[in-house]
Amino acid sequence: MGLVVRDDGWRIPEELWEKMTPLLPSRKAHPLGCHNPRVPDRDAMNAILFVLRTGCQWGALDATGICPHSSAHRRFSEWTEAGVFEEFWRLGLFEYDGLVGIDWSWLAMDGAMTKAPLGGGKNRRKPDGSGEEGGQAKRAQRGERHPGWPCRRRRKPA
Repeated sequence: MGLVVRDDGWRIPEELWEKMTPLLPSRKAHPLGCHNPRVPDRDAMNAILFVLRTGCQWGALDATGICPHSSAHRRFSEWTEAGVFEEFWRLGLFEYDGLVGIDWSWLAMDGAMTKAPLGGGKNRRKPDGSGEEGGQAKRAQRGERHPGWPCRRRRKPA
């Protein structure tokens, strides 16, 4: 038995699952016509949302008993490629806008959160690196620095 019990209170409610089901792509036929039974879509979605909600690793799903991690990750990849999550988000956004209303006046149409693609040429001034002296504290003059090896023992004068 896994760590997660059936009545834990966070699984997809029936009303929400009814809205998600039409967005899921139809199942592709297996090339050989037979294979192990497929994990139910609802269990896979519960496992995916568990990973997204808790931040646990995919491999940790096996211990929860919700769904095998390989099935959940494979279904996540299929549904992401099919645009299921994006479409569900879009429908939820429109429903929220109808119920509560979204103040679109303060939202930005465009933005960037990345580095500039051409952020400086090759001959630009570089910051002070480890081998440069600019702005760095200088090493105290304690005499010549000797390598630690090969270790030579000093002979005591006879």
